[in-house]
Amino acid sequence: MDNSQNTYNASDIQVLEGLEAVRKRPGMYIGSTGPRGLHHLVFEIVDNSIDESVDGYCDSIFVTIHKDNSVTVSDNGRGIPVDTHPMAGIPAVEVILTTLHSGGKFGGSNYSTSGGLHGVGLSAVNALSSQMSIIIKREGRIYKQIYEKGVPVSKLEEIGETNDTGTIIHFIPDETIFDTIVFENPIIIQRLRELSFLNKNITIHFEDEREELIKKLHYAEGLIDFVKYVNKNKEIINDNIIYFDTKKEDIIVEVAIQYNGGYSENLYSFANNIRTQEGGTHEVGFKNGLTRIVNEYARKNGFLKENEANLTGEDIREGMVGIISVLVKEPQFEGQTKTKLGNMYIRGIVEGAVFENVDNFLNENPPIARKILEKAISARRAREAAKKARELTRRKSALESTSLPGKLADCSNKDPAESELFIVEGDSAGGSAKDGRDRNSQAILPLKGKILNVQRARLDKVLTNEEIKAMITAIGAGIDDDFDIKKARYHKIFIMTDADVDGSHIRVLLLTFFYRYMRELIEEGYIYIAQPPLFGLKRGNEIHYFQEEDKLNDFINASDKKWTIQRYKGLGEMNPEQLWDTTMNPDNRTILQVTINDAIAADAIFSDLMGENVEPRKEFIQENAKFASNLDI
Repeated sequence: MDNSQNTYNASDIQVLEGLEAVRKRPGMYIGSTGPRGLHHLVFEIVDNSIDESVDGYCDSIFVTIHKDNSVTVSDNGRGIPVDTHPMAGIPAVEVILTTLHSGGKFGGSNYSTSGGLHGVGLSAVNALSSQMSIIIKREGRIYKQIYEKGVPVSKLEEIGETNDTGTIIHFIPDETIFDTIVFENPIIIQRLRELSFLNKNITIHFEDEREELIKKLHYAEGLIDFVKYVNKNKEIINDNIIYFDTKKEDIIVEVAIQYNGGYSENLYSFANNIRTQEGGTHEVGFKNGLTRIVNEYARKNGFLKENEANLTGEDIREGMVGIISVLVKEPQFEGQTKTKLGNMYIRGIVEGAVFENVDNFLNENPPIARKILEKAISARRAREAAKKARELTRRKSALESTSLPGKLADCSNKDPAESELFIVEGDSAGGSAKDGRDRNSQAILPLKGKILNVQRARLDKVLTNEEIKAMITAIGAGIDDDFDIKKARYHKIFIMTDADVDGSHIRVLLLTFFYRYMRELIEEGYIYIAQPPLFGLKRGNEIHYFQEEDKLNDFINASDKKWTIQRYKGLGEMNPEQLWDTTMNPDNRTILQVTINDAIAADAIFSDLMGENVEPRKEFIQENAKFASNLDI
């Protein structure tokens, strides 16, 4: 890398406060002491390397998970300064690793933008590691220092000479702090891939020594590759992607837009490489700019008549995959999880950039513009039909003596936090579940057959499906834009289906519905998969249940008794007592909570499994067959 502008040294490091509170209240600094916080340690170190890359000093990052669940992150940036800090009287690297809010990101000119926790990152990782070592290659020399639980246990030592530059950090998470110190490589790979898309000049090498897994992540076209990745295996409306990268008032705005034939909107926004899941001013500017220019173009070119109302933003964004990335000198993050960009002036900058560049694209590509407008107009018709369906549903509910579906066996408890809903496959299993449940806290809603595949249908059609209407009414929180999780009548919703192919299909159909139209239920941890047993071992009055054939065989082989084996092909084969004992009793049931670690990957999986194209579904099954078990084919 070109280091001709390298003036990064100790005088650039500002010191604001010490480390005392990090080990006492780790959640305040990294979000939690669960898996989310554990993985955040890796991301904080990587974000520092990315900051070096954004300013042109680093083009290669290596991330390694070792067999002992320690992690090494290295880069070929400038290397953290090692000269003595003028105020602290110790090496600058030691200041950075032992002091909160210290670093070249504060008050200096070393970083045009920065991600991570803005100086909290490295010191917080150090404080929450049982051991951390840092090796720095800088100005022809190699330096090393070792820390334990945030405290230096060796002085910064010069250990060799080199022609390279960069920083190598190795850390072991403190198992007295974290619930688990086992890293999950899909979570790390997802974030590294995201960073690779956002920074097209970087190459990130990932290795998991535990599984002998190696990945090289580099995307030369950046956000263009990003939208192609999200739209993989989908019907594409515009092969020619709408893309621009512009700088205004020290704000870099980069946008990529591509439409597909589906009905979902996928808008992903980033500020300084941080995913802004709660949106913010850059998202508002993007939406305003896109809505204004598409309506203006539609009127100028006769797609909208004088007496017709404008298209809404939702109409225009149907089937759109949009990526917004802004780089900001001093970002202000707001919201419950600090992932909402708050700088007000950014809205106008992004809005103007989107208006100008999309205007140019539409005028230069009339055939694509026509396809986008036709899709938006079709979306408006569907939205108006869905509005009528909603109003009809509301009127019908108001006229009925009760708004709850007749097939719902509700629970007597009216506290949602203590209430559970079991969505059960078939009337037979529904009958057993109704008889075997805890009537105080457990409600049963049997479904007849398979629900509509919402991946291939617009909302107006979804709202006419009887089984879906029953679920919407039972849950009580509305749907899509009208959805309000505060109105949910149950805080635990179980999908309970047979352990066969049809049951698996119904499970995926239901998950697709919740993901598309009630996603917050998944995000807030309300959705669960019930795990009924596949086998029962009986001997007299003694019975044991198993979900896996291997465990069944292990039990039989370890026993000198003779057992009668029963194979349950469906929930309906169980009597109410068995269903309660094995699947519904909170004291001993096995359940899986449905979570979304990566919304982008989740969207791709649902598109592959439930979309029109057969080939992606076939590929998914072939690639994941080795992970499947207990299939009744």
